Amino acid sequence: MTRPFANSSRDYARIAEAIGYLHAHRRDQPDLATLAQHLNLSEPHLQRLFTRWAGISPKRFLQSLTLDYARARLDATRDVLSLSLDAGLSGPGRLHDLFVTLDAVSPGEAKSGGQGLALRYGVHPTPFGDALIAASARGICKLHFLAVGEDPESLLHADWPYAILQADATATAPLIAAIFHAARPAAPLALWVKGSNFQFQVWRALLAIPPGGLTTYRTLAEGIGHPRAARAVGNAVAANPLAYLIPCHRVIRESGALGGYRWGLARKAAIQGWEC
Repeated sequence: MTRPFANSSRDYARIAEAIGYLHAHRRDQPDLATLAQHLNLSEPHLQRLFTRWAGISPKRFLQSLTLDYARARLDATRDVLSLSLDAGLSGPGRLHDLFVTLDAVSPGEAKSGGQGLALRYGVHPTPFGDALIAASARGICKLHFLAVGEDPESLLHADWPYAILQADATATAPLIAAIFHAARPAAPLALWVKGSNFQFQVWRALLAIPPGGLTTYRTLAEGIGHPRAARAVGNAVAANPLAYLIPCHRVIRESGALGGYRWGLARKAAIQGWEC
């Protein structure tokens, strides 16, 4: 489920604090009054703000953070994911269904560090805070939720030290709209990622997890034919360069706990709750 986000980046800072509190105290099942007091907001204001952002009440959202709910979503996803992986992800059909195509940076392109590569980038509000997005002529190569003080060009040069960077929010705004708006894009979004063959295999497998679904590191490892490589799969998930687009937020621990997330656990919980 996606929703308009004209003010959502500003709202998200407050909602993230609410989600962090709900996650930390989920065993106590705090009510609306307790959460409102923590945030120094009135109950009606919090209810309206939260429901406008998430589409559901804080109480319903809290249910999405419980271990029992997470385990139920794991069970519901397992067969769907297994069928998708068994069918194979080498062809274009499955990726087209998800309205993205995924292509790997060649070894030569990666070794060059972006020599002669032009990247257009922009910083835009999203439902989960401000995000940096960058694209080459080949496709989107970076989607990163920005922390306070992070510099977009430094982040891009860490991946592509010799690339030619051009700030062009006008060019990247339609990409953000296609990713986070309810309307499907007219054509699949092209994703162009740099990583090892193993990482690429894991990232393709992540695309088989349906929206609202959850899986575990071990299930992913088994699905790609490396049942003993759960730790390596976890490292590949953590190295995902395309937040939200390649849905590493849908991978959790077998216990139902969130596990890690490079853009923060409150944001991971937010995205999972947004999708459920």
